[in-house]
Amino acid sequence: MRRERTVILAVILSTFFVGFGGGVVFPILPNLGAVLGISPFLVGLILSANRFTRTIANTPAGALVDRIGTRTPFIAGLFIEAVATLGYIVAMLSAYPEAWFLLARVIWGIGSALVFATAYTIAADVSTGKSRGTNMGVVRGGMTLGFPAGLVLGGVVSELFTIPTAFALAAAFAFVAGILAYLTIPETHVSESKTAVKPWEIETTIPALTVGFVNFGLYFAYLGALFSTLVLFLGANDFSVLGYGPQASSGVLMAVTVLSAAGLMLGGGVMSDRLGMRVPILLAFLIVSFVGFVLLTTADSVASLVVACVFIGAGQGGTSGPMIALLADLTPDERMGRAMGTNNVLGDIGGGIGPMISLPLVESIGFAPVYAACAVVPLVAGAVLVYGVHRQTGSVSPRTSLGS
Repeated sequence: MRRERTVILAVILSTFFVGFGGGVVFPILPNLGAVLGISPFLVGLILSANRFTRTIANTPAGALVDRIGTRTPFIAGLFIEAVATLGYIVAMLSAYPEAWFLLARVIWGIGSALVFATAYTIAADVSTGKSRGTNMGVVRGGMTLGFPAGLVLGGVVSELFTIPTAFALAAAFAFVAGILAYLTIPETHVSESKTAVKPWEIETTIPALTVGFVNFGLYFAYLGALFSTLVLFLGANDFSVLGYGPQASSGVLMAVTVLSAAGLMLGGGVMSDRLGMRVPILLAFLIVSFVGFVLLTTADSVASLVVACVFIGAGQGGTSGPMIALLADLTPDERMGRAMGTNNVLGDIGGGIGPMISLPLVESIGFAPVYAACAVVPLVAGAVLVYGVHRQTGSVSPRTSLGS
C-alpha cells in the first residue's frame, strides 16, 4: 500500500508540471490568428495537431509499454513535451510562426502519447479492483490540474508580460517534470510475453472500443468544441471575467471547467469503488455533462457561463476515473498498455476534429447550435457504454470484482 501511494504521487506531480504546456496555447492562439494572419481553419489545425499526432503515436506507445515497461517511455515522453513547449517560443520569433506552432504541437503529441499510455498503466499496475477507481481518478485529476494552470498562465501572464514569457515558464515546469520522474518513477510493468508485442498492435476488444468511443464523444465536445471556441464566444458577447480581455477571461473559465473536472475525477473514482460498480456512476456524470451544454446554449452572463462550465467540467471529470477503471477491470494486465493506446487514439480523434469542425461552424451558424449539438453527445455516449458493457459481460452494470 505504501509503494502504491508513493508511485501514484510521483505520477501525479510529474504530469501536473508538464500539463502547463498543454493548456498555455488555448487562451493565446485563437486570438493570435488575426494578429499573425492565420485562418480559423489553420488555428484549429494547430490546436488539434497534437491529437492527430497521437492518433498515430498512441498505438505504438501502448505496444511499447507492454513490450519494454513503463519507466523509460514515461520519462522520455515528459522530456519530449518540454522540448515541444520551447518550440512555441521559436514560433513567436519566427517569420513562419504557423509552421513552428504546427511542428511544436506535433512533437508535443508524440511526447503526450507516451505519457498518457504509461501514466494510467502505472496506476493500473499498482492498483487492485478495490482501489482502481480511486487511483485512476487521482492520476487523471493530477494530470488535468496542470492544464488549468497552463490556461491561467497562458492568459494572464501573456497579458501582464509577454506571450514568450508565458511559453518559457511552461517549458521550465515541463523540464522539472522530466527530472522529477527520472528520480522517482520505478518500473511497474513486467510481463513474460513482452517480445511478442508488435509496435503496430492495437487492442480491438469490446471493452477497449466501448470506452474508446465514449472517450471520443466526450473529447469532441469538451476539448474539441468548447475549448477552441470559448475565447471567440466571450469576444462576440463582450463578456469579461475580472476585467480581463477575452484571452485571460477564457483562460479563467477554462480553468473553472478543468478544476471542476479534477475535483470530480477523484469523486467519481471513489464512488465507483465504494459502490462496486462503474456504469451507474458513469451514466450519472454523462447526464451532468448534458445539462452543462444545455445551460451553455442559453448563457447570457458571466455568472450563467460559470455555472455551465462547472457542470460541463463536473460531467467530464466524473466519468474519467470510473471509465479508465472499467477498462482496467475488463482488460488483462499484460494488454493494458495496448488498451490504453486504443482509448487514447479514439479520444484524440474526437478532440482533434472538434476544433476543425466547430471553429468554422460557429462563424457560419453561431455558437448556440454548435453547443446544442454537443449536448447530445453525452447521451449517445451513454447508450454506447451500456451496449458495449452488456455485450462483454452480459450485464449492464457488472461488479468491479470481475477485474480484481
